[in-house]
Amino acid sequence: MELIEQLMQYGLTRQEAVIYMTLHSDGELTGYEVAKLTGISRSNVYTALAGLVEKGVAYVIEESVTKYTPVSFEEFSSNFIHNLQETRQEIIKSLPKRREETQGYITIRGNKNILDKLRNMIADTEYRIYVAISSDILSKYVEELKLLADKGIKVVLIVDKPLELEGVTVYLKEKIDCQIRLICDSHKVLTGELGSAGESTCLYSENQNLVDVFKEMLQNEIELIKLKEVR
Repeated sequence: MELIEQLMQYGLTRQEAVIYMTLHSDGELTGYEVAKLTGISRSNVYTALAGLVEKGVAYVIEESVTKYTPVSFEEFSSNFIHNLQETRQEIIKSLPKRREETQGYITIRGNKNILDKLRNMIADTEYRIYVAISSDILSKYVEELKLLADKGIKVVLIVDKPLELEGVTVYLKEKIDCQIRLICDSHKVLTGELGSAGESTCLYSENQNLVDVFKEMLQNEIELIKLKEVR
């Protein structure tokens, strides 16, 4: 993801992101100077500059001519995250009470959505978690899993490359590819595989029958791995 698109993740429009980068590299500038440097029309520049000021991303310097200077990224991103967290808490308190979770089967599509669900399931684990996953995918979640182990939560991994993680039980399996299989607290299951963003799908469920079958399948797989290790 290019820098412009990354800045847009912080609530900036594309033109605001371009202008913020210009202010960052060139320092204090007038609207006319910004328009000249960016090639954006003056009317759009002044609209975008007003947006940057309103969002706390730029300051106005009142001199003989009005100039604009950028707020440091560290400062404005910290403010953005802080405000987002406050808004999050307000929404959580204000939302209508959720009905009881379905025990059906939910399809999750797209790599990002699947990886986000995986991260949230890890974070929500209270007692035990079993994960069969490739080392490439696992590398994104090592810190989260280590945190679980440090809390005394049982963490069992089936991976395709050796891994030493204190407090975590690791079993090696030769080939896993992009498959994801996870069961946490004997209550939730996530299974499927990653592929191209448009084609990857995973199944999530809290159906107890599926959870029991999935749990037995993973236990059998672990027993087979143990037998191979003995040989």
